[in-house]
Amino acid sequence: MITVFGGGRSRSLRVTWLCEEMGLAYHLRPVNLLLEPLEPEFLAVNPAGYIPALQDGDVTMVESIAIMEYLLARYGPTPLAPDPHDPAFPTYQQFLHLGETGLMMPIYMRLVTRNAAPEAERDNWTTRFAVEFFESRLQLVTRRLARSPYLAGEKFTAADISVTYMFVWGMKYGDITLGDAEQAYLARVTAREAYQRALEKSLAATGRG
Repeated sequence: MITVFGGGRSRSLRVTWLCEEMGLAYHLRPVNLLLEPLEPEFLAVNPAGYIPALQDGDVTMVESIAIMEYLLARYGPTPLAPDPHDPAFPTYQQFLHLGETGLMMPIYMRLVTRNAAPEAERDNWTTRFAVEFFESRLQLVTRRLARSPYLAGEKFTAADISVTYMFVWGMKYGDITLGDAEQAYLARVTAREAYQRALEKSLAATGRG
């Protein structure tokens, strides 16, 4: 049985959403990162103490995008990941990773700085650069959506899970602004039944909306 450590609106939602899309059975193990110390069972899987984490038999993994790639390869083939020889594959790979490295991380760091840094350091050069960095990468998504309904082309893929999660999280917590094309895309993708099931289970696991 696949066990996903996480819950709520954390990055584990990317993993559980993928499991729902692929029809994979999984157990969502809620983790409260505010506990001190963190639970030993969780730290045995990820000593670094962040989520998501995955246990699948003898396999243990962290990092949401890496976990997604593992599940796609281990339990595929699936239309959610184009074949490497498919012309859509390079674009798929680009946006799969852009969702975290190009979009999520700069806004996450800005959020942490604004909430946790000493007041005099909250609006610094780095946080302003993070916003510029995010906005430049967001243009890649905008241009892509002007040409196709999904990020890899005509079909929904795991790249859409990666980027859509960031949009949902960013609008709720990160104070990001999306244009009309991104808003329409977001509404279309989050209407999928697999997303709704994953979100419902994830919020129920932690008891937080």
